[in-house]
Amino acid sequence: MDKSNRHESFFREVLQLKRLWPFIRTDQWVLWVALLVTPLISMLALTQPYLIKVAIDDHFSKGDFTGLSEVAWMYLGVALGSYVLSVGYALGLSWAGMRMLVRLREWLYERVLSLPLSFFDKRPAGVLLTRLTNDIDALGEVIGAGIVTIVLDILMVAGCLGAMLYLDVELTILMLMCSPILIGLIELVRRQLKNLYLTIRDSIAAVNAYLSEQIDGVEIIQLFGGEDRAEAQFDVRNLKFRNASMESNIYDSLMFALVDGLSSVFIAMLLWYGSGQMGEWLGFEGIQVQSAGLMVAFIDYLNRLLTPVRDISQKMSVIQRALAAVSKIFGLVDEQEPMNLDGVDVPPSKGHIRLSNVEFSYSEQADDVIKGIDLEIKPGQVVAIVGSSGSGKTTLTRILDRSYTGYRGSITLDGVELSTCSIPSLRKQVVAVRQDLQIFSRSLRFNVLLENPDVSIEQAQKAAELTCADGFIGRLGWDKVLRERGGDLSVGEGQLLTFARTMAIDANIVILDEATASVDSVTEAKIQQAIENIFIHKTVIVIAHRLSTIQQADIIVVLEKGRVVEQGSHGELLTLNGRYAELVEAGKAAVG
Repeated sequence: MDKSNRHESFFREVLQLKRLWPFIRTDQWVLWVALLVTPLISMLALTQPYLIKVAIDDHFSKGDFTGLSEVAWMYLGVALGSYVLSVGYALGLSWAGMRMLVRLREWLYERVLSLPLSFFDKRPAGVLLTRLTNDIDALGEVIGAGIVTIVLDILMVAGCLGAMLYLDVELTILMLMCSPILIGLIELVRRQLKNLYLTIRDSIAAVNAYLSEQIDGVEIIQLFGGEDRAEAQFDVRNLKFRNASMESNIYDSLMFALVDGLSSVFIAMLLWYGSGQMGEWLGFEGIQVQSAGLMVAFIDYLNRLLTPVRDISQKMSVIQRALAAVSKIFGLVDEQEPMNLDGVDVPPSKGHIRLSNVEFSYSEQADDVIKGIDLEIKPGQVVAIVGSSGSGKTTLTRILDRSYTGYRGSITLDGVELSTCSIPSLRKQVVAVRQDLQIFSRSLRFNVLLENPDVSIEQAQKAAELTCADGFIGRLGWDKVLRERGGDLSVGEGQLLTFARTMAIDANIVILDEATASVDSVTEAKIQQAIENIFIHKTVIVIAHRLSTIQQADIIVVLEKGRVVEQGSHGELLTLNGRYAELVEAGKAAVG
């Protein structure tokens, strides 16, 4: 890539930071005040070296101390004013930056929750956690020590150059002749840092994703003696992050070393110039500094010039980290649009569902996993969906509750096309119990109500009674705070708790996705009793592999490779001696 393309690429990346503006807008007044104060801070800082020159040339060198106290008091006032303004400037920007992070994290969390379930199927939880934590933290420096403060640095550089030209044009030109070396070295280091920061963002996401997965499955790792193998795999990911971080620290330190080292070279050149020997060496006579005060002031201005140059180089590193973080954060949510919550409000449903030539694939490039399904489910019916693993059972139910969107064909709920229904109103009509238990480390009350304002504690208590969950809830108490993933509940109790959560909404359409697959026979008996009590007047779609559950269904639908191959009652399908009969024979007490 040539130089012009590299610069265009960098400026395009910087423009990505404009996406942070909505999160800064509320506190933009802090930024405007900071920008207005910036010239004053620069002016006060630039006045100090000149006052030292006046003190040396007009008083100390002449032995005239009359008026020196006024210069001293002036210097003290300028220094204190510069300090107070600088502290307020830094605190204000830090305050605005932290508030921006809070808003950005809230927005990203809300955006992630609004994405369809298919988004989470493809991404490890650890990667999402990294985006919500580490990557957002990397943006905090953009306001507090990044883009805005670069304006102050630029003004300081311009002011120092102006003051140096005013004091001695030839000496300033001499310094400027050496500046391309410094600028070239800084640009070289910056390019390396850009690539390293992208690697760091990717590698820490990989570390977090792996940790999340391994901690979640620590019991299996220990049972099968996989600790050493898991540690070895973690080391591979951790070392990649460590190496990239160490290399970035090296280049970051090199940036400081270059500026500090070259500043010493520049000062040595100034002293050589001031002695007049440089002019003699170059063949020119009379080239030397006019006064000691000018030399002291010039060296002070040079240090004040190189400090913002060094700071700009550091802030370029901050911006590179921010660019990498912005790329990862917004790249993540840009991959998929959030679910469209708008649509037709669904009135209380009768539970009549009709599917006509329904097809579905996870992406445009992938093959269809649901292929031309035609099915009618009448109000109050219990419909069991069975089939071998990968036949599309779970995918079909997730289309019906709109966890997955983008189906082709037609699905109507009481005559209303499902894709036109607003998701909030649909969630009140269609509820689901999944096979995987989702228990939060909160109170039992929270785990049933989920802080839903439309569900009262009386409804939750009634749902607990209907689902036979009132026994252990009464024993533990509604305010009992559960351990992580419901560690103080048995699998059966956890399943009954999710049943109570679902029934508290009192929807007319209920989806059970292998909800009895992980419970013991005693708990299953309670669930069967709950089914008999509460499902009589509801439309039920159940995916189950227990024959006792399937036999209660009015209709059994057999799926194979995304197609309906058989449907009918238990007795009718056994008489056909087809795919259902094979599943029953193969599983005996387990189907699907």
